Amino acid sequence: MTARTRPARRARRARRTRLAATALAATTLLLPACGADVEDDAAGGGNETVTVPRCGEEVEYRRPERAVVYEGGSADKMFALGLTRYVHGYVMPPANPPVAESPWAEEYARVEMLSDDLLNRELVVDAEADFVVAGWNSGFSEERGITPEILDGLGIQSFLHSETCYNYPGHPATFTPFEGLYRDLGLLGRIFGVEDRAERVVDALRDRVAAVEEQAPEGPPPRVFVYDSGTDQPFTSGNQAPPHEIIDIAGGQNVFHDLTDRWTSVSWEAVVEADPEVIVVVDYEDQPVEEKIDFLKSSPVTSQLTAVRNDTFHVLDYNEAISGPRVVDGAESLGEYLRTADLGRS
Repeated sequence: MTARTRPARRARRARRTRLAATALAATTLLLPACGADVEDDAAGGGNETVTVPRCGEEVEYRRPERAVVYEGGSADKMFALGLTRYVHGYVMPPANPPVAESPWAEEYARVEMLSDDLLNRELVVDAEADFVVAGWNSGFSEERGITPEILDGLGIQSFLHSETCYNYPGHPATFTPFEGLYRDLGLLGRIFGVEDRAERVVDALRDRVAAVEEQAPEGPPPRVFVYDSGTDQPFTSGNQAPPHEIIDIAGGQNVFHDLTDRWTSVSWEAVVEADPEVIVVVDYEDQPVEEKIDFLKSSPVTSQLTAVRNDTFHVLDYNEAISGPRVVDGAESLGEYLRTADLGRS
């Protein structure tokens, strides 16, 4: 399959968005109307607290009222649980695709966009936030002076994506990306008092993942390389980041499956030695995927890779590569690709 043009990719993405929205809507319809259900669950519970783990640390939470969420994955988790009324605003850096393409586009429209830059302490304080959802080194950052510990000192609660706990200082914990997603939805359900809704959403996601696994292609798993970015050195996914598990669920094998890390740089020599049969290219809104594919085709180092010669590129949307419900969309999309692509095997 040749690389998609941006209009064609937009059309395919829009189709997947409609399908994902339909699946999640079916889950929501198992309950009363979304807003009323959440408000009923929350009635009389405003002063109660619940203790849940934040990475490896037990933290007592009171029910938030003004959440600030960073990037699509954080926002999507809240929206998928019907918690839009608790989201004061979102921060969405330029790499993220337009929120109008999200399965939760209507929810984004109800919430204020606070910034198109990185998360920072001043923004959170100015927003009078009482709850911040982000990942470690993906939103929260010691260098930028916004960490859960700092926010604790300001009386602002915080929630870390479980998948990013791998290298969280002082309280590291390891969760596979998909189990981390299910865990986060369950923990947020407890914090906001919507445990039943969280269980239904997680069950629906697990069912979709199981369906992809059941349809995985037979035979040796295709060798897959995740190309995030980089020309001097490629930036790729180790076995602690979502694309690794997406590949595994879809029936492939990450050529860097032994690399115990999240996102990291490797050498082009290692990529050449692995000789991937498929290259998954992460699509940033501010870094066109066509440019990345053109580089791989024109570079003398990569032009003779099996995947490049066979033109077997698969595009993974940015929000399918970070912790959030849309990683399941990514698994479904790659699963379909691996079942249908001509990998040039004799």
